[in-house]
Amino acid sequence: PSALAQSSSKVVVAHRGASGYLPEHTLPAKAMAYAMGADYVEQDVVMTKDDQLIVIHDITLERTTDVAEKFPGRSRADGQFYAIDFTLAEILSLNLTEGFSMENGQKQSNYPHRFPVGKSIFKIHTLAQEIEFVQGLNQSTGRDVGIYPEIKSPGFHLAEGKDLGRAVLTVLKQYGYTKKSDKVFVQTFEFDELKRMHDELMPALGIDLKLVALLEGGEGNEWMVSADGMKEIAQYADGVGPEKSMIVDRSSKPGDHKISDLVKLAHANGMQVHPYTFRLDPGQ
Repeated sequence: PSALAQSSSKVVVAHRGASGYLPEHTLPAKAMAYAMGADYVEQDVVMTKDDQLIVIHDITLERTTDVAEKFPGRSRADGQFYAIDFTLAEILSLNLTEGFSMENGQKQSNYPHRFPVGKSIFKIHTLAQEIEFVQGLNQSTGRDVGIYPEIKSPGFHLAEGKDLGRAVLTVLKQYGYTKKSDKVFVQTFEFDELKRMHDELMPALGIDLKLVALLEGGEGNEWMVSADGMKEIAQYADGVGPEKSMIVDRSSKPGDHKISDLVKLAHANGMQVHPYTFRLDPGQ
């Protein structure tokens, strides 16, 4: 990462921290990413039952914690344990681990070569705690590493009576992130929320931050990567975050790269491109 970080045209975003080496979205993973030279560290943000903001990738808890053992019977009808059904105090009591799935009653790591499941001790933390962690490291090292929060499933939160986007932007303002030149990108997959942040939420708070439209392939999203779609996104976003196969097709071979127009269209509309996710796991 440090070599790339020296180029002003490239930024290295630590996806869930140094998540190939330590359990994702833990403060140790963020510390390692910082030490490895990342320009930005990423935060996926979800809201709790008592309106607190926590850093975790899923809106559910069972993939990366011991919630099923600690709070049996607290799942919804689909068998999943939703963060929004738990208070911050309850969530802080959980132990966090590398992502796993259950097979024959046993926890099996989703990525066998990563940090072992259930070893050592890791915890969930709040967005405020992580911001203070990064800002603290900036003070102690003299570097200026940025943050990269994602508004996670904002439509789900709104349907549950929680305005996640407004809450995240409010915390960012409290910690001094108020203008586009500040070291922060705010990202989301939901275009309606992107527009709402641009048109309503940020003006109401008196801030103007860089926004990123996250993109994933599949049916229903084709319009976003068309010439007209990119032009529309650029009215609201400063950048796009596409899944990397939307730029270079997965069927590409050495010397035979199938490259889309996505980067060209984004740049033509004045947007940065921050693709995800580059990792060593087999098949990824």
